[in-house]
Amino acid sequence: MPDDTTNDDSKKSASNVAPLRAPRPCPECGRPSHREHYPFCSDRCRNVDLNRWLSGSYAIPVADDESKADDDER
Repeated sequence: MPDDTTNDDSKKSASNVAPLRAPRPCPECGRPSHREHYPFCSDRCRNVDLNRWLSGSYAIPVADDESKADDDER
């Protein structure tokens, strides 16, 4: 006959495990993120973000005075 107290103890200790990352909202829709798709909530939101990267929607701003930077190098 199995001992039911050991099963109860293992369930209690498993619930006390701290998450590896703090929970964050999905950057696309704001819903809670899921471990499988972190930092997104779903595969759909992950694919939307990937499409934005691949289409060039995300860009790093460039300084307006690039001509002055070229003159300094000479």
